Amino acid sequence: MRRLRKVAVIGVGLIGGSLALALRRAGFAGPVAGFDRDRGALERAVALHAIDEIAESVSEATRGAELVVVAVPVRAIGSVLHDVGLALDAKAVVTDVGSTKAEVVEIARHELRERFPRFVPGHPIAGRESSGIEAATLDLFKGARVVLTPVAETELKATDFVRAAWEAAGARVSTLSAVDHDRIFAAVSHLPHFLSFALVSEIASRPDSADLFSFAAGGFRDFTRIAAGDPAMWRDVLLANREQVLQQSQAFRAALSQLEASMSAGDSQALEDAIAAASAARARWQPGAGLSLD
Repeated sequence: MRRLRKVAVIGVGLIGGSLALALRRAGFAGPVAGFDRDRGALERAVALHAIDEIAESVSEATRGAELVVVAVPVRAIGSVLHDVGLALDAKAVVTDVGSTKAEVVEIARHELRERFPRFVPGHPIAGRESSGIEAATLDLFKGARVVLTPVAETELKATDFVRAAWEAAGARVSTLSAVDHDRIFAAVSHLPHFLSFALVSEIASRPDSADLFSFAAGGFRDFTRIAAGDPAMWRDVLLANREQVLQQSQAFRAALSQLEASMSAGDSQALEDAIAAASAARARWQPGAGLSLD
């Protein structure tokens, strides 16, 4: 990763802060300007050496940057990209870290206009139990997968530039179309969160919820851990990808109905076969592996 003149990080939370720290470790020596609506987060980011400069606006952070990283919730990306576009240098590259991509691509096309070919949509598959700049770490992306979803208009050099930045941060970079990205992550990320939220909410609504939670153990803990995610962020993700999530939810509902039918009929063999197939599939899967997306 060559040294950059300047990087702008819009949103100095876990992802934005961790990427800034990782780029420093990779040898980036120029200034990192940060902007966030939370002034306290910016001051903590300076104290943690994630950023060097506190910008007073998105446009101020963007001005003069070679790389602009938009690390804000999906629903905030439109207004941020609008302000980025007002100050973006002609040769600067912009990327984002949103969990959905098709909607983001269209927003970027509208807001960046002639600068759109320099926008490279991205999604790092990394996170921690805690969020915010205090949780940022320089090795968050080590070995993690990052998915880029360039479109036909995206300049190849811009994609290569963003790929190099993520690889410098330690990530394994893959590419997908935006539509395939949203379909895949609706199934393996958004739907599991959706189901976890539903299960915890339903149990919490029962009169004897305190007793139920007091007896919950490993299985419940493992399945519901993701229900502790940031409410506003997951609201935005689910709404932005609602068509795909609803399709996946309907497919899950059909599979659940089949299991219920086997139980209702007392069909022990059909129930065992379904469980065995799921068990075998889970045993074959290795976290972080799976199909090549390139």
